[in-house]
Amino acid sequence: MRIAASVFVGLAALLHVYIFWMESVGWTRPEVWKRFGVADQAAADVTRPMAYNQGFYNLFLGLGAALGLVLWWSDQDTAGRTLVLFCTGSMALAATVLVTTGRSYLRAALTQGTLPLIGFVLTLLS
Repeated sequence: MRIAASVFVGLAALLHVYIFWMESVGWTRPEVWKRFGVADQAAADVTRPMAYNQGFYNLFLGLGAALGLVLWWSDQDTAGRTLVLFCTGSMALAATVLVTTGRSYLRAALTQGTLPLIGFVLTLLS
């Protein structure tokens, strides 16, 4: 169970690092802002500071989950599991909040929240 949990947590961490890249680095590229439903380049330029900030939240959660895995598999079992649970729980709850902003965000919320939710549950069961 621990291996399966680690796989899902690791994938969730990688996904959130990728989301960081899209929001904080690649935001002004049309293929990125269109994915987020931004209307045009002007709107992408206006929303860039918000996306930049949001991207770092995703980065910190992804890095926290990865660090939690490292600790969990080392001699810091309790600290590692706690960090994994906190980060994956935060990712899943952020996806839940995203759903509350409108039905058009359901796909994004499922993409962002499914891996961490599975990782969270499997970590609890490990």
